[in-house]
Amino acid sequence: MLSSRPICVIQPGGTVNNKEIIQDLYRHFAAGDVPSVTAAFADDIEWTEADGFPLAGTYTGPKAVVENVFMRLGDFSDNWGVDVDRFIADGDTVVAEGRYTWNHKTTGEPCAVRMAHVWTLADGKATHFLQHVDTARVRELIE
Repeated sequence: MLSSRPICVIQPGGTVNNKEIIQDLYRHFAAGDVPSVTAAFADDIEWTEADGFPLAGTYTGPKAVVENVFMRLGDFSDNWGVDVDRFIADGDTVVAEGRYTWNHKTTGEPCAVRMAHVWTLADGKATHFLQHVDTARVRELIE
């Protein structure tokens, strides 16, 4: 069944598709521009961190995501990053596939683990985020 939601949003200066919205979101995250990241979120975004991940849970709204995810990455890591290898888009869904990178909190050793993020968008805003990651490997690397 085809979605009735738009896959493109008209922005000043042109049309932006869902894949470009999510690509921009990751660029803003890498630059540390949290206000621009959260500007891409719907007011009621549902953000789900995988069971077994240090920040596991579902958080609703941009403020909850910032407080319970972004601001807590430093609890167990230094220099947290997300390197996306590819984006896959289909209608209102965009998947970002890549790896998390960070430095061990105590030793400073570099760490990395594969991940996939599944985003759902509506009307040019991210409404859902679902994290897929090897949580056992993450826990092993942060110990």
